[in-house]
Order: sequence, then C-alpha cells, then structure tokens
Amino acid sequence: MNTLILRTVAPVITALMLLFSVFVLLRGHNEPGGGFIGGLIAASALAIFGIAHGPGAVQRAIRFHPMAIAGAGLALAAVSGLVSIAAGVPFMSGLWIYPDILGTEVPLSTVISFDIGVYLVVVGSVTAIALALETEPDGGAGEGEGGG
Repeated sequence: MNTLILRTVAPVITALMLLFSVFVLLRGHNEPGGGFIGGLIAASALAIFGIAHGPGAVQRAIRFHPMAIAGAGLALAAVSGLVSIAAGVPFMSGLWIYPDILGTEVPLSTVISFDIGVYLVVVGSVTAIALALETEPDGGAGEGEGGG
C-alpha cells in the first residue's frame, strides 16, 4: 500500500506515535504502561513509516542497526540490575538518587533506567523483525532452478 495519502500522513503519525510511546514509557512505573508497551508503540510507528517510505528510509531515520539498539537496551537493563548488587542490596532492587539539575531536584532511579532498557530492546528487536519482513528478497541461489 503505497498511496499518496499514506506517504503524506505517515511522518506525522510516526512522530505522534513516538511521542506517545515516550509518554507511556515515562509514566509506566506509576501507572499502567512502561518500557514494553512503549517500545511496541514506537516499533509500530516505525513500521508504519516503513510501509509508507520503505525499509531504507526507516534505517536512515533510526541511524543505528535495530539489533544494536536492542543490544544497548539489554546492556542498560543489565547494568540497572547490577547497580543494586554493587550497592549491597538484592539484584534488581530499586535505587534512587536526587541530583540538582538547573535548580530543580530530579529523582532518578534504576527503575526508569531498566524501563528504558526494556523500551530499547523491544524497539530494536521488533523493528528488526519488521524491516526483515518489509525487505524484498535479493534473489538468492535456487531461484529459477528446476527441482531434482
């Protein structure tokens, strides 16, 4: 489906869906939502963009290979758990710090860093699957050969 309407509206829909996915990610540890569903929304946005403009446009837009994004998210989630061990508490325990940023105390926690890691894993892996499904086969060996 490569219509003019879809190609015109896809960038706007993609931007709104990505913004909404970040909203769902950030509210996730207090209310329903979080890294997993936020990542699915973001991957869906990238899939819509890919349907409209092709997988090459998505790869250029995200700038990194999707599996590299998933790997970075997995590393961030693992580090979020290991920080608690370094602090002498059980693995995956939530820890908070309260830095003063521009005169405002901002609570940061290992919980949100874990959620961001999950978000990146889901975005990377689902986007990799979607791009693989959208990519045309390259006409590998065996095409046009008779059985036997």
